[in-house]
Amino acid sequence: MSLLRMRGIGKSFLGGRVLTGVDLDAEAGQVHAVVGENGAGKSTLMKILAGVHAPDEGTIEIDGTTVVFGHPLDAQRSGVAIIYQEFNLLPDRSVAENVFLGREPVRRGLVDRAKMEAETDRLLAGLGETSFGGRDAVRRLSVAQQQVVEIVKALSVDARIIVMDEPTASLAEHEVELLYALIRRLQERDIAILYISHRLREVFDLSQQVTVLKDGARVTTTATSGVGPAELVRLMVGRELSDYFPPRATADEAGEVLLGVRGGGNGKLSGIDLDLRAGQITGVAGLQGSGRTELAKAIFGAEPFTSGEMTPCRPRTVRQAVAAGIGLVTEDRKSEGLALRQSVRDNALLVARTSAARTPAGRASRGGVRALLETVRLSPPDPDKEVRYLSGGNQQKVVLAKWMTVGPRVLLFDEPTRGVDVGAKAAIHDLMRQLAREGMAIMMISSELPELIGMSDRILVMRDGRIAGELSPGASEETIMHLAASEEAA
Repeated sequence: MSLLRMRGIGKSFLGGRVLTGVDLDAEAGQVHAVVGENGAGKSTLMKILAGVHAPDEGTIEIDGTTVVFGHPLDAQRSGVAIIYQEFNLLPDRSVAENVFLGREPVRRGLVDRAKMEAETDRLLAGLGETSFGGRDAVRRLSVAQQQVVEIVKALSVDARIIVMDEPTASLAEHEVELLYALIRRLQERDIAILYISHRLREVFDLSQQVTVLKDGARVTTTATSGVGPAELVRLMVGRELSDYFPPRATADEAGEVLLGVRGGGNGKLSGIDLDLRAGQITGVAGLQGSGRTELAKAIFGAEPFTSGEMTPCRPRTVRQAVAAGIGLVTEDRKSEGLALRQSVRDNALLVARTSAARTPAGRASRGGVRALLETVRLSPPDPDKEVRYLSGGNQQKVVLAKWMTVGPRVLLFDEPTRGVDVGAKAAIHDLMRQLAREGMAIMMISSELPELIGMSDRILVMRDGRIAGELSPGASEETIMHLAASEEAA
């Protein structure tokens, strides 16, 4: 018997159907992946399981007993915990205070801090985590360590079913392996894990079962070993994996050098030599800490080069870079790329309003912004909607529209499809290739090697703040990783 059985789950909001007759099982000690495009119904289904929403139709059984959740605490008491992509932690409190928030043990009328910290340390040790303890302030922890705290919170209430929503979205590459190890320890404890991710590699690395949702309905549930990446993409978005990346540029499509660096350095980078050409997408690979993001920030004037030469200019500030026709799509769109509580239109005009860059005629008008949103395939192209209510893919399209307003000649992308579903990824890839064909020079940093290989016309590999080498398009993952990690490449 399955630990969890959800049958015929249906849900509507304001008359709009979000889920229709969805079935989902979870077995003790297994990872069950739930995949689909943004809007497929994954988050709503998980929030119903977590007691955030009540289903309009359907039943939930845990250990063969029908349960009804009127509040998240009801789900918690039944052994269900959910770890959201945005952590629910109080940064100025200790790890132990976060783990036992609202459930603090009391001794003689006072909070028993010693017991709380000792129990937190015991739970951490059970996961093999010894780098921090119950007394440490959450603010001082890395993102990966904060994720461990969320898992410990779940274990502290004896969770038997844990939902993980995009758990690697903010993790560095080496931290992903640590999460894999934690998940395997949870499986050894017979905990069922429902794993939501847009990264297909993680689905195939971790899960034993996979359920595909599309338009609020279940398409299929199958053993992960019985389906390949191409078939999974087809089930999610209705297109073949061979169509996932647009055709690369041909050799004669690469035009003039729009940006060149010779001997660039700034303390984090040294000896940087590169050319970005019109019509070409230059991919940048490398391990975490190799200098990839630092390279983009140096070119963009956020952490400027202090030595070497750069043409057409070596910007000392972001304003100078924008004026020179250079744009940067940052890896963290929510904190660095968007004003979440402002409208789509205001976000699209952020660069135009705050820089000396010249805005092409008509683009700042209401009609011009709407046309721009249609160009970047924002759906629906509603200029008055607050950005925080958009999906990750549509938020990224607004960031792109923000730069299109001022028409840069060089556009730097840092993790362009992080936290974006497979359908939106394909749309963003198509837009990037279209911009290149229109004469823009693009530099793309990505931790997803299939994306890097599929999109790049040439690949630069970084290591220890230097460019370790250049590879031809279509280079293998093994070749890229060898160059990124090999001491000989330094």
